[in-house]
Amino acid sequence: QVQLVESGGGLVQSGGSLRLSCEMSDRTFSSYVMGWFRQAPGKEREFVATISWNGGRTYYADSVKGRFTISRDNAKNTVYLQMDSLKPEDTAVYYCAEGLKVGTMSWEYDYWGQGTQVTVSS
Repeated sequence: QVQLVESGGGLVQSGGSLRLSCEMSDRTFSSYVMGWFRQAPGKEREFVATISWNGGRTYYADSVKGRFTISRDNAKNTVYLQMDSLKPEDTAVYYCAEGLKVGTMSWEYDYWGQGTQVTVSS
């Protein structure tokens, strides 16, 4: 059973930074595309960023482009989301997910973590 465990969420002031981590319990981690999504209260889950299996391709939602950076360390089975210049509208539960191809839709990902809360105060 594949497990994804996120960490690194918390409370931060507007303009601050956080780094989320997501560790996958599968030694074939390097074969998979990894993505980050988020869901704010009362809103649908939305795409944030995705990275190809070797890190060669990355894509971002327009709302986070230039502020967030996705990266991965295949030796550690871990994907990261560095979030800078955070805004109150970034407040959400952040989820990592694993898939077989680079995509921006949640249905393109097969396994999901439990989520980590990010709260940005104004």
